[in-house]
Amino acid sequence: MLTAVSNTIHMKKLVLPLLSLLMLGCGDDTLPKPKGYLRLEYPNAVYEKAIVPLPFSFDKNKLADPIKTVKSSGNTNGIDIKYSSLKATIYLTYKAVKNDNIDSLLRDAQNLTQKHTIKADEISQKEFLRPNDNVFGMLYEIGGNAASQSQFYVTDSTKHFLSGSLYFYAKPNYDSIYPASEYLKKDIKRIMESVQWKNE
Repeated sequence: MLTAVSNTIHMKKLVLPLLSLLMLGCGDDTLPKPKGYLRLEYPNAVYEKAIVPLPFSFDKNKLADPIKTVKSSGNTNGIDIKYSSLKATIYLTYKAVKNDNIDSLLRDAQNLTQKHTIKADEISQKEFLRPNDNVFGMLYEIGGNAASQSQFYVTDSTKHFLSGSLYFYAKPNYDSIYPASEYLKKDIKRIMESVQWKNE
């Protein structure tokens, strides 16, 4: 019995110093790993003129699927620019300006953006002006886990009003959709820069 106790004490005397040496021997402080980010690379955008059966034209990215025109009643028509590879769509809605309804069209476009304030971290707005082509508008960039990351409108204020929204087919998670969102914001800016009204 004494031998067993003696052996246990002797083992503790050997094991404790060895464990201490192992723990101190590494010398380097343990650091947490940095956060990893997805590195998603998209092809350089190649644009072509989109001819649609509506009173305007614009440039679209060739990466997008063929354009789908959506007809609705009254003076409202739509275009869906779908990006299957990015699981996203830019929805365009065209309305004719009639009977001085420009104020209500502007108010509706701004109210639609404000609905995202519940989930948005921030909403920044950039005025857009092309006076030589009678194109005036606003681009809203929405940060955070909002359903839409970008919204915009352009108008000539007398005949034409075009609004647009970017939506992804996924639960809004700003970190995961950020690269695709930034890529598509460039396409939205190109739409705004290239839209031409058809004076019929």
